[in-house]
Amino acid sequence: QLVESGGGLVQPGGSLRLSCAASGFTLDYYDIGWFRQAPGKEREGVLCFRSSDGSTYYADSVKGRFTISRDNAKNTVYLQMNSLKPEDTAVYYCARGGGCSSYTVRLPEVWGQGTLVTVSS
Repeated sequence: QLVESGGGLVQPGGSLRLSCAASGFTLDYYDIGWFRQAPGKEREGVLCFRSSDGSTYYADSVKGRFTISRDNAKNTVYLQMNSLKPEDTAVYYCARGGGCSSYTVRLPEVWGQGTLVTVSS
């Protein structure tokens, strides 16, 4: 199971940190993807973290602003989002998968419930 938290309302230019806590398995053994779905749009990949070598692949739209980190002791990954823009407004999901196809995790098989991020003044 994956549980996201940390979403909320933030002004443009602000920051948020999302959490993705795992239970029932060890996150460190899996590749992790963050996705988002904006109102009226399809779900899209944001980044993919490859556990085997620690590589992270970011979508161009978030590169330089979003960063993933991991706390193995807490079995949790975090998505630090800086310089937020209104177009970042979406429900954000983390997922466990197998491999990275660029910034999208392959075969996502375990999903969190999502957390809403709203960027607005």
